[in-house]
Amino acid sequence: MADRVLSQQEIDNVFKKVRDDGTEEDPLKSAQPYDFRRPDRIAKDQLRAIHLLHENFARNLASSLSAYLRAYVAVNLVSVEQVSFVEFTQILPSPTSLIALGLKPYDGTAVLEINPSLVFPILEMLLGGAGTSGKKMEREITEIEQSILDSMLRIILNDLRTAWSAVAAIEFSIEAHETEPQLLQFLAPTEAVVAISMEVRIGDSSGMMNIGIPSIVVKMLRQKFDQQWSVRKTQATEDEHARMLRLIRPAIVRLDARLQGPKLGVQALLELQEGDVLAFDYPVERPIDFAVNGRLKYQGEVVVTGRKRAFHIHELVTEP
Repeated sequence: MADRVLSQQEIDNVFKKVRDDGTEEDPLKSAQPYDFRRPDRIAKDQLRAIHLLHENFARNLASSLSAYLRAYVAVNLVSVEQVSFVEFTQILPSPTSLIALGLKPYDGTAVLEINPSLVFPILEMLLGGAGTSGKKMEREITEIEQSILDSMLRIILNDLRTAWSAVAAIEFSIEAHETEPQLLQFLAPTEAVVAISMEVRIGDSSGMMNIGIPSIVVKMLRQKFDQQWSVRKTQATEDEHARMLRLIRPAIVRLDARLQGPKLGVQALLELQEGDVLAFDYPVERPIDFAVNGRLKYQGEVVVTGRKRAFHIHELVTEP
């Protein structure tokens, strides 16, 4: 075997096997596709920040609408995702209530859509009704009805402005009203938008409210998100600590000063009589355990203050 000479084909097969079994990763496998039609896509961490931002918006809007409509209103954030403008318009019902929003001082136009299943019960409530007729309306909103809704829209935009103020001062303003999604022409069909979907419940009525913000505007705020949002999360944590402290201040805890001694069987306990003496084998100078809600926290001694007994804490017990 030592004198055997390999043929050229055998040598080629060896090199081919080495190439096939090599650990070098094919660069094509690690490459990520890039859509040149959508150069304005935003990062996932920024989408998560927008999700948190609109969770705050949903909570504030629920309170504002409850006070304005004098009815229980629940607003839940359903999704935050990036889609093309044509995909955003395709999920909207027709006809519906569409509002074009200005984004001063930034160039661009956002879209606010409120489903008819919400609009008409709200109109009924604003006109003095209960909003529980249950009749499904599938028609366009008249100009008079739109003017009645403008007061509610100002409340929505004010809460939206407050939510975005954590990142940037954006003045949301009403620029136009529309009823058909296909007639929205202020964005290119392939332009990316951040679509925010919320479910709104007013009594027995429920429907969706959708917001579409151009991704190019959100991308311009990338640096502000990185700076302002990190500061905001720190402040939110401190505020949360203060809120939790306020919640637990009125709580009542059980305090026990315990003299830990030997165990005694039930039979021996039943046989105890007046005059019997129990030996605890507990030195006088040894500190007494002090438990909070059944958990050992301090050690000290029982003392007398005035006509009352008290517990003098000597040290804090740190349990492993």
